[in-house]
Amino acid sequence: MINRNSEILFLYDAQMCNPNGDMDNENKPRMDYDTSTNLVSDVRLKRYIRDYLESIKAKEIFITAKAKDAKERNKQIKEGKLTHTDLVDVRMFGAVTAEDTREEGHYTGPVQFNWGYSLHPVEMVDSSTITSSFSSGQGIGKDYRIHYSLLAFSGSINANAAQTTKLTDDDLSLFDEAILKAIPLARTRSKIGQYPRLYLRMELKSKDQFLKDLRPMIKIIGKSSVVAENLRLIRKPDDYKLDISKLITYLQANKDKISKIHCFKDDQLEIDNFESIFINGDWKHELSLL
Repeated sequence: MINRNSEILFLYDAQMCNPNGDMDNENKPRMDYDTSTNLVSDVRLKRYIRDYLESIKAKEIFITAKAKDAKERNKQIKEGKLTHTDLVDVRMFGAVTAEDTREEGHYTGPVQFNWGYSLHPVEMVDSSTITSSFSSGQGIGKDYRIHYSLLAFSGSINANAAQTTKLTDDDLSLFDEAILKAIPLARTRSKIGQYPRLYLRMELKSKDQFLKDLRPMIKIIGKSSVVAENLRLIRKPDDYKLDISKLITYLQANKDKISKIHCFKDDQLEIDNFESIFINGDWKHELSLL
């Protein structure tokens, strides 16, 4: 089992799609309408990762959308042929099961995220009417999308909780892979157009240390004067760059807590001083480029 906590900063973008539809609101993209902030739930992010583990890596998972597999999984567990912690998504995200006792029925996941939000105000595309064909006839509805959204998630990995679910270092390596590869492979009609742009997993030196939410330490800056004055006009990565000077200052101030930084940055994402700090040696901790 792992014996160190990690803190996660994960950014991905969504272009001309619906990152997370709200079923209680005509499946419109989830929004904070007061601030025009695009929202994505932690459940949506975990679903991407679970689908990758199951469909691409051929792993058995507990929370599966396949009814036949779920039934067989529960049967194997009841017969003692399988335990919950044999399933990689339980080791990562935990599970609430049907057993009576808390010890056997509730697994708190070591890997947790809070809701993601866009780092800038987002504009909705004018909705269009679509017609869908079903065996019983046709249905008419609205197609809701956003022009562009750079979404930021904060997460943590709790080494204490990992003792119960038996999360391993190999599981974490698989998680690092899945979080970067899962979203671009979600090629449904409403989800195509999403790509990971930045991933930092700060591996701390022990299981009793933590860092703050890193998202407020990132500032998005429009490259043109028009976009700089109205960030709602962002339509692609070339329209902006990120200022992470506050993030770098914070990490340097807390360098004694950090053992290693696992890092990925997409080439299209422009970040001032990123390479000099994280790639070329100014940052004093070991770097793993995924």
